[in-house]
Amino acid sequence: MPAIRAIHARDDLEALTRLIHAAYAPQAARGLRYWGTHQTVEDTRKRFGMGFGFVAEMDGQFVGTITVRPPQPESPVPAYRDPHTWTIAQYAVHPDMKGTGLGRRLHDHAVRHARASGARTMALDTAAPAEGLIAMYRRWGYEVAGEADWRPHTNYVSVVMLQVLACAGVPPDLPAAA
Repeated sequence: MPAIRAIHARDDLEALTRLIHAAYAPQAARGLRYWGTHQTVEDTRKRFGMGFGFVAEMDGQFVGTITVRPPQPESPVPAYRDPHTWTIAQYAVHPDMKGTGLGRRLHDHAVRHARASGARTMALDTAAPAEGLIAMYRRWGYEVAGEADWRPHTNYVSVVMLQVLACAGVPPDLPAAA
């Protein structure tokens, strides 16, 4: 099983960018121009610098990555400006690892980091036409809460999805007392 750890300054951003491109290739084949389908190595560096990056490694190779970002007061997305909302971005799993649970492990790792930092809500966005991804995020507890338009970096309107986290001190799998 891949190990998940924080990104290091010495990590190979070219290899991580190739991983991101490979992970988003099926979406590109559908005609969806996610940022991850065409970002440069410098874009990868900048995107990691906007939050806390994590990587999954197996046998010395990167097989997944995720970045969790703190509240973004300057964001054009109202939910992302909320002082208790953290976002997930630059989320990628190698095609050979899809369906293994690695994506969920990366997600949960990012959520634990955000919760420990005070997050009350997690947010993300994905292409409105990506029904499979939207359904997966719904299974994970997210609900559509709005839209975002990142064009010309993308060629679609995104749905913004939110998940309210469990109350502080209450494990996420137990209901909070009323």
